[in-house]
Amino acid sequence: MHIDFDQHNEEVGRVWEAFRGGNPIRIPMTLGMNPRMIILDEKRGGGVTFEQYYNDPRVMLETQLKFQRYQACEVVYDHEMGLPEKGWRVCPDFQNDVECGWFGAQVKYSRNAVPFTVPPLRDDANKDALLRRGIPGLFDGLLGKALAYHDYFNELKSKGYAYEGRPIHSVGFPGGGTDGPMTLACMLRGTTEFCVDLYEDRAYALELLDFITEATIWRVKGLRKHFGWEETPASFGFADDSIQLLSCQDYERFVLPCHRRLVKELSDGSGRNSIHLCGDATRHFKTLQDELNVYSFDTGFPIDFTATLGALSPETYMNGGVHVDTLLRAAPGEVAKAARRVCREVKPLSRRFVIREANNLSPETPLENIAAMYGAVKEFGLY
Repeated sequence: MHIDFDQHNEEVGRVWEAFRGGNPIRIPMTLGMNPRMIILDEKRGGGVTFEQYYNDPRVMLETQLKFQRYQACEVVYDHEMGLPEKGWRVCPDFQNDVECGWFGAQVKYSRNAVPFTVPPLRDDANKDALLRRGIPGLFDGLLGKALAYHDYFNELKSKGYAYEGRPIHSVGFPGGGTDGPMTLACMLRGTTEFCVDLYEDRAYALELLDFITEATIWRVKGLRKHFGWEETPASFGFADDSIQLLSCQDYERFVLPCHRRLVKELSDGSGRNSIHLCGDATRHFKTLQDELNVYSFDTGFPIDFTATLGALSPETYMNGGVHVDTLLRAAPGEVAKAARRVCREVKPLSRRFVIREANNLSPETPLENIAAMYGAVKEFGLY
């Protein structure tokens, strides 16, 4: 499919400028993608495995750049397309294993999926091991590996390394956000085990949540200082997918105090905060808005947008949309129909909605289905 990048980018610029100015032309469309789109796609991956990607910085760099080129030149949605004028933005990437890996969890590799960490606290006899050991050093575990890769990427940048004729423009670093204290507790202890702990060994469960929260604050502040990032930004964005496992009452009892601490310690309170929540955690959204000043929600699936947006401030920003499995497996006509339904549902309620896949695009998703979604948004997302 031929794409006129200049024409596309001009239109995209107008769409986002109008959206950010509060007078949108139409619903913008974005997509959540990462290098797993290349690694787990047999047609595009070139035989690279996640084990190689995690353990060889050159493989990680080249795979990231291959993915970015694919995203920039083949995947059509409301983003700037074509090879980047200033160059590539790269970052040490250990997927969602960074925080658990920082706490010392071991990474395991799967042939057909992303790597995962084994819960180091699953054994009841060892469940307080982290509490005894204390907060890790700033560059312990996977963050130490990330620092070595960061230095390697910067060394190549300084030597003029280029890909497709474009240099490395900037090198980022992971660990400045968080997957959330409840989610990390489930990943470190085991989801079933931690949920049982909340009711059968509450003192331990709350101590673990408190420890994770304290360690997260310490790590984020330490990274901000080390890399010269803004030390106290106006707002904070975070995630905590596992709160979807809790009732409203138990979220407020067990996890909300941790979220309050994160927001208080990691922002100055002058701005509005954001959160990413996979699955359906919409029953918590009003509390998150009222108690934590969250005005931007990145949602999963399934979501009743009519009920959810109707319960929140009209100033709320929200991302959400077509189920990833629909995008992966359905015919283009069904994808367009699903996108049309979302557009028609949200337009009467919000002018601050961004449509995306729900949630994180699957490898091997047909480009024709992405194009069908984009075409439907451009037709039925007009205000």
